[in-house]
Amino acid sequence: MADSTVATAGPGEPCRSHDTREAVLFGGVYGAVLASSMVAALTQYGRTTAAGRRYDAVWLLVTACASALAHGYAHYIAERAPHRRWDVLRALRDEWTLVAAVLPTVFVLAGAGWGWWPPNGVEYWAFGLNIVILFALGLVTARWSSRNWPVAVLMGLGDALLGVIVVVANALIK
Repeated sequence: MADSTVATAGPGEPCRSHDTREAVLFGGVYGAVLASSMVAALTQYGRTTAAGRRYDAVWLLVTACASALAHGYAHYIAERAPHRRWDVLRALRDEWTLVAAVLPTVFVLAGAGWGWWPPNGVEYWAFGLNIVILFALGLVTARWSSRNWPVAVLMGLGDALLGVIVVVANALIK
């Protein structure tokens, strides 16, 4: 993966370029937590019909795209460096990992909508899948930081637990 580099925005003016690992991990965690929060809302307000699950899948995908756009635009504005013409599009493009992290949940919901599995209770499977994604991201990050396997597994479990806490807190607040 690429390391952090400094790009130039204009003649001699630095503009921060985000580390690829950082972007992938940030987007993955953000997307998994977003999907889990949406699934938590579905347990309370969701539909349990096949058509309802297809609608939920589309709703989640649109929400992820809107979040990615908002986050990319926020990066563009927050850096406040002189920008080149297409930098705003690059900032938005860099948020692809957030949308990609939501796709497994979209698949689970859409699959229930298409009749691949029962639509009732599928949100629990989707929630579990997102917790596994958070665990995997924590494990990978720990291994990239040269942690040994037992420590990496514990860190992955801790990250998954933090994800559960964030989702539960988010569900209770709403």
